[in-house]
Amino acid sequence: MKLLLQKIVLKLELNDVKDKQKAMKAVSILQGIDSIRIDTNAKTMTVIGSVDPVSVVTKLRKFWHTNIVSIGPAKEEKKEEPKKEEAKKEEAKEEKKEEAKEESKKEEIKEEAKKEDAKKEVPKKEPLESQMTPEFVNPYKFYYYPPMNYNPYPTAQYYYAPSAQDNPNSCNIM
Repeated sequence: MKLLLQKIVLKLELNDVKDKQKAMKAVSILQGIDSIRIDTNAKTMTVIGSVDPVSVVTKLRKFWHTNIVSIGPAKEEKKEEPKKEEAKKEEAKEEKKEEAKEESKKEEIKEEAKKEDAKKEVPKKEPLESQMTPEFVNPYKFYYYPPMNYNPYPTAQYYYAPSAQDNPNSCNIM
């Protein structure tokens, strides 16, 4: 039995983002789903595809209280008559041509203004400091080379205390 595309709207008791993600994951496992949408404000889930509504509800009822709001065919966008589409395309082409003409006129005006400004301005010499480009610090380059036996984590120096077994003549004060 082949199911047609249908739109299933379910009412879910989702509390937070984790519940939303968990619900999406639970339903997305099913075969034949084209799209899933959850509206957290209205607490509804919309599933579009050729999936069995009973399997969707059983997956969700394991975790949340679920009610079916509606089941119906997925609405496809209505195609307009080809004559209207062709007329719209022609109008769009004409508008693009007009916009291109206006833009070219604006560009010509801007170029003329730039030429006039270039004639008026005298080139100024910049100081040497602004001509120099700053050298950025490379965090991966070693600027300091430590000696070969350098240990960045020095070991603690321990004091050796001899025990009474090591020196039987020693005196212990307690």
